[in-house]
Amino acid sequence: MSEFEELLHRLSNWGKWGDDDELGALNYITAEKRVSAAGLVRRGEVFALGLPITGGQGPQRGIGSRVNPLHFMTASGCDPSTSVPLGGGAGYTDDFIGLSVQGGTQWDALCHIFYDGTMYNGFPAAAVTSRGASRNGIDKVHAEFVTRGVLLDIAALKGVECLDPGYAITTTDLLEAEERQGVSFGEGDAVVVRTGQMSTLAGFTDWSRFHGVEAGLHYETAVLLDERGVAAVAADNTMVEATGHLAGYYVPFHMLALVNLGIHLGEFWNLEELARDCAADGVYDFMLVAQALPITGGTGSPLNPLAIK
Repeated sequence: MSEFEELLHRLSNWGKWGDDDELGALNYITAEKRVSAAGLVRRGEVFALGLPITGGQGPQRGIGSRVNPLHFMTASGCDPSTSVPLGGGAGYTDDFIGLSVQGGTQWDALCHIFYDGTMYNGFPAAAVTSRGASRNGIDKVHAEFVTRGVLLDIAALKGVECLDPGYAITTTDLLEAEERQGVSFGEGDAVVVRTGQMSTLAGFTDWSRFHGVEAGLHYETAVLLDERGVAAVAADNTMVEATGHLAGYYVPFHMLALVNLGIHLGEFWNLEELARDCAADGVYDFMLVAQALPITGGTGSPLNPLAIK
């Protein structure tokens, strides 16, 4: 049995919070944890961690259902008349947006990944039908993502703007980043990992670093995250984990984190401004408010996470 297969059999939070649990590791976020997180707000600075939603632009290449946002006007200030008369010379503008729930900055729901026909807490993958997820959908947790956030800047730890493609961030890297930054993550925290990929965008015009092999977490970091009781993990890359670091498995970290441990994953988070501020003031923890949309049966949700310091 390989190391990964051993972890796949050993690591599990199924049943820990009951047979019907759909919150997963978000159970670690208590009311007291949120009160404590609110106490981290000292300056009132808000850092928006979401990518801009710009019609036709973004990291997606149209593979499968993953497309960049569609945005078009249904009423503009150039229209000679409007379909709803407002009287008094008043007019209005209106528009429409369509986007993949996982096409930009987002949370993965616990129903997003399954293996051997089963998702988190033993629910069958067949609970996700064409009508959506009756189990582990994002609607079950959309209001839960308020807690202490901890930024671990692995690119800065390695002295680079962006980690090399395919670099697999190890447990040792996470521990060294804690020591270097003078911060520690623990129960109920959301760990936010910077690889530096967002530094390569050139004003959100060059997405090439997101179209190949990417740096991210090694699957073995799931052990430490579980031991510490981490509630959620987010990163500035496509899928949190490193691409292609385990032969025969495309998403080994997802399998351990989402399916076995119930740890929600956030992807495509823009951490550049936050990382600069943390480096400047030496404070790497903050209040994180990252609410998902209440999409009934959704496998994920777009969001604009806010780090408040």
